[in-house]
Amino acid sequence: MTEITAAPDWEGIRARFRWQLPVPYNLAEDMVGRWARSDPGRLALLHLPAEGEPRDYSFLELERAACRMANVLEARGIYRGDRVAVLLSQSPEVLLTHLAAYKIGAIVVPLFTLFGPEGLEFRLTDSDAQLLVTDRASLPKIAEIRGRLPGLQHVLSADGAGDGAEALGPLLEAARDSFETAATGPDDPAFISYTSGTTGPPKGALHAHRVLLGHMPAVQLTHELFPQEGDAMWTPADWAWMGGLCNVAMPCLRFGVPLLSHRMERFDPERAFWLLEAFQIRNSFLPPTALKLMRAAGKPAKSAPALRSVGSGGESLGAELLDWGRETFGLTINEFYGQTECNLVLGNCASRLPVRPGSMGKPFPGSEVAILGPEGEPLPPGEAGEIAVRRGDAAMFLRYWKAPRKTAEKFAGDWMLTGDEGVMDEDGYFHFASRSDDVITSSGYRIGPTEIEHCLTGHPAVAMAAVVGVPDPVRTEIVKAFVTLAPGHAASEALAEALRAHVKARLSPHLAPREVAFIERMPTTATGKIRRRDLRGA
Repeated sequence: MTEITAAPDWEGIRARFRWQLPVPYNLAEDMVGRWARSDPGRLALLHLPAEGEPRDYSFLELERAACRMANVLEARGIYRGDRVAVLLSQSPEVLLTHLAAYKIGAIVVPLFTLFGPEGLEFRLTDSDAQLLVTDRASLPKIAEIRGRLPGLQHVLSADGAGDGAEALGPLLEAARDSFETAATGPDDPAFISYTSGTTGPPKGALHAHRVLLGHMPAVQLTHELFPQEGDAMWTPADWAWMGGLCNVAMPCLRFGVPLLSHRMERFDPERAFWLLEAFQIRNSFLPPTALKLMRAAGKPAKSAPALRSVGSGGESLGAELLDWGRETFGLTINEFYGQTECNLVLGNCASRLPVRPGSMGKPFPGSEVAILGPEGEPLPPGEAGEIAVRRGDAAMFLRYWKAPRKTAEKFAGDWMLTGDEGVMDEDGYFHFASRSDDVITSSGYRIGPTEIEHCLTGHPAVAMAAVVGVPDPVRTEIVKAFVTLAPGHAASEALAEALRAHVKARLSPHLAPREVAFIERMPTTATGKIRRRDLRGA
């Protein structure tokens, strides 16, 4: 069993669930191949290019194109276990690269288009990718580093040749549209997802074909018993990341739900609202940063009227953002939690589990999560410690690529350590406190930045906020807040004092930031998470 069985409440759904992984199992077959045989004309993908008209793809069209792509890759020496990198924004070619590699039994290395040459060189070198699929916009970066990538034998460009790359289009047109899919198992490797590097150099989390099955319970509950008749999904999150790939693109294909792909070089909240309305999107994954920017756009209530579910994760939302979601979309945003190494292990489903502001929810069916103490022991409710996930979760990674020591350090016995501090309340809800290295020690208090950030973003002048500890000779550290302002507000000492008073009144005087810095743009990782370590020296 990899899908939930409906029940009136959360615990009933959890009690009925057990992992039962099929053998053999191949992602390409599960996502597209079986649909191409059973319902070939079914809409799989609607692609809206940056310029031009939308283009529909049926499951049969995707399957035949994926077979042609697999033949192109195999003709260039790609075999089972080889690494194939893809450096493209949301587009059909991203899906084709994944599907073709899985058909061969090769391993995909998703790459984010905003990576610079150094970031790309690190990942391409570490993974030893033999072939790269990209486009002409990214070719100059690849040309700059290609001489230092002896393992990279082939570069294919989706929109035409250049800088040592072959044009992909003519190759696909000339290739056969049939291919025998490899008989992979659920534990065979499928892709390497590199961590966003919030706590050090990126590590390549190697995921198995079963990773999609591991996401099924969470996706179904996050999107309110997904799929339902008429569902269609879009996310601004790039498919190079776990959130865009495993929370949206892959589940849509597996469930036969139309997927909208659209390249947005920089998130535009007005365009996001337009996309949701114009394409009658019913389900969306909107990261917290996107939600905050959409809130700042000031749209009226009941925008995007077709929406019936919104999931969000990566940073905690807080009560104000949840209230805004109810007012604007007429629904409760279901927050979830996970990591690159084991995604979607905690979350909410408002129709089956009352949502508590500031909580990440409860463990999804099939996931066992605990708060561990310093000796690796599970702690009782109310005690703070490290969030950990028990081995056996189908969404859990196999290992770090070429890093056995790092893999071993990630585990304490049967528990995968997240590096995140949290607490479980008496009712089993989990609450995020901070990254273990984000905890602020001030005047004997251990302070997590999250609740202060939530409080600050509840002030009408604040668009985004990040809180860090900075050294202080008396208090060890003091709380410092970095703030980007909402439109119509200007930085001033009076406003800084008003924000300090806001936190004092709503939280506690000892949590109020002693320093407030106004900045134009918040430093974030490519996935939209605030990089607090970049702010500590500011």
